Amino acid sequence: MNDLSLLILPEQPDDGPAIERLYERTFGPGRYARTAYRLREASEHRRDFSFTARIGTLLVGSVRLLPVLIGDTQALLLGPLTIEPPFRDRGIGRALIESSLEAARKGGAKIVLLVGDEPYYGRMGFKKVEHKRVELPGPVDRDRVLVAELQPGAFEGVAGAVRPDFGGA
Repeated sequence: MNDLSLLILPEQPDDGPAIERLYERTFGPGRYARTAYRLREASEHRRDFSFTARIGTLLVGSVRLLPVLIGDTQALLLGPLTIEPPFRDRGIGRALIESSLEAARKGGAKIVLLVGDEPYYGRMGFKKVEHKRVELPGPVDRDRVLVAELQPGAFEGVAGAVRPDFGGA
């Protein structure tokens, strides 16, 4: 993808409807059973850590970070990440994630959790979480629970149930 044609921008309040339409197209109605949606029902994502991808004026991707607690430890949950199908495999997802992680790091966040494929997310620093160390609501394949430390050692000793952080990580 030509870097000049892709814009990665902080999510704006008026992006919400376009992002929801993108979720509908890419995830369908089954998205409401996903872990990120269950946690999002109770609290808002961090717009300052959430980004959109645009080609011209066309919104082609989105990533959001939601403040959560793992036990009593503040963290962020990455998700959902979505890219319009015709624009996948062009580095847009990686650009969105890297922008989001950098903003979170600069904002003082230490841990980002997600449910996803390790071969993909591992390239951006995510590693598998040991089974039963972290308990997520909803249906979750435990082999897909991944974590990235934004500060070295931040995940040491962290364990427990994941729930919304109303204080906002």
